[in-house]
Amino acid sequence: MDGFLDTAARILDGALSAIRAGHAEPAWTVLMGGACGVQMVAGTDWPLRSLLLEHGADSAYRVNVAGRQVTVDGITRSRHCRLQSPFLLR
Repeated sequence: MDGFLDTAARILDGALSAIRAGHAEPAWTVLMGGACGVQMVAGTDWPLRSLLLEHGADSAYRVNVAGRQVTVDGITRSRHCRLQSPFLLR
């Protein structure tokens, strides 16, 4: 797996761990690389591409929690991905 997809998978794993521990928001964004370093942004409705460009990031990942499903959408200037968890047990 390459770095972009590996990071998306690690963010998904982290999100699942946070949810299982009871510490998760319904959505948040992680911006990485470039001028921004690493930043977490909660509660934004900006499109990922706009956040990527506005913050000078190399990649952006949005985590969404809906019901029992967790989705991570990732984007760079030339690529995108979507990873989804298996359904969570409650």
